[in-house]
Amino acid sequence: MLYLIGLWESVREFIATGGDVLYFVAAALFLMWALMIERYWFLTAVFPKLKSKIIADWDARKDTTSWYAHRIRDAWISQASDALNARLLIIRTLVAMCPLIGLLGTVTGMITVFETMATQGTSNARVMAAGISMATIPTMAGMVAALSGLFVSSRIEAKAKMAKEGLVDSLPHH
Repeated sequence: MLYLIGLWESVREFIATGGDVLYFVAAALFLMWALMIERYWFLTAVFPKLKSKIIADWDARKDTTSWYAHRIRDAWISQASDALNARLLIIRTLVAMCPLIGLLGTVTGMITVFETMATQGTSNARVMAAGISMATIPTMAGMVAALSGLFVSSRIEAKAKMAKEGLVDSLPHH
């Protein structure tokens, strides 16, 4: 329990040093990871059952060679593809937004530095250092958040593409 309290204090100090923009970075990071975990769960636990059902429905059809049968097959593949790609655009958008939110923190931190210089002059290095820290920490946090999401989201997209191709290959095109 003492470890968790110490960890929480470290996070609070980090946010205090980096400014309130870090709350927005944290919110984007949390939402991004929640969506990526949901997509991974869908790909590993839900989609295999859906794929099995589609394959069973296709195998149960008497007519698999007519034009109508192929349109039904295409519709099922399209519906499965939509399910596989759901929320991937939101994840990519959040990955792209994280550095931009960090840059917002840079701007607000630099404004703090300039306000300090205007009101107290350039002789107070300690206050200026706090403003510069407030300018750099959100940028770093935004970049780290984006990098953490970039790798995982690209893996999820590749896995979704492979799952769709596997479904297409499993439905014979007589």
